Amino acid sequence: MSAFEADERLARDSEMLTRIGLCELRLMNDARWPWLVLLPQRADVCEIFELTPLDQTMLTFEINLVADALKRATGATKINVGALGNIVRQLHVHIIARNEGDPNWPGPVWGFGSAEAWDADNKAAFTAKLLEHLGS
Repeated sequence: MSAFEADERLARDSEMLTRIGLCELRLMNDARWPWLVLLPQRADVCEIFELTPLDQTMLTFEINLVADALKRATGATKINVGALGNIVRQLHVHIIARNEGDPNWPGPVWGFGSAEAWDADNKAAFTAKLLEHLGS
């Protein structure tokens, strides 16, 4: 068994914001959507059912915690939650704020257009607001 390390694609395409408990909370490097990723800090895990029952419970708790904070921080119409893993096998859960009229609404965010970099000020403001809601 190897030590936990973020898959190189996740590390390249996102930035770690904080550690919650089980998971790293990461922000995707795409400003088109408020797009977060929860990455359980467990090595060699690809599927939710491969986690221990306690870790499965913690993951569910952390998904709900982050989804609620994201909804409150953005006022989004819909929060999408998904764990696909077709390209990056390491278990990770996407939590994305969606609004009618956003790029590719109501279609998926995956494979649509090209990522747009965050403006430093907008990224800092969003991150601060999210973390404030996460703590409340």
